[in-house]
Amino acid sequence: MTPPLPDLVLYSRPGCHLCDEARAAIELLLADRRARGVAVPAFVEHNIEADPELHRRLFERIPVVELGPGRLELATSVARLRRLLADVLDAAAPA
Repeated sequence: MTPPLPDLVLYSRPGCHLCDEARAAIELLLADRRARGVAVPAFVEHNIEADPELHRRLFERIPVVELGPGRLELATSVARLRRLLADVLDAAAPA
């Protein structure tokens, strides 16, 4: 039995152009993974404006992406996001 995949979480806020870039990169990468038939995590987005504690901790670092133990701050690079997905999801994939 295969353990469930961790969610891919994007912490963002409305009006953040870097968050828009991160969201677009994530959607591109997840579509690519689906097309290749490899593991695709659920994508969850959290608006930091809705949670004062998240806002306080993450405002200067967004977009922040978390996947299992992996975390990227100011995550807009497709290459960095692709590496995060590969490191967390593909490293433990059965051969």
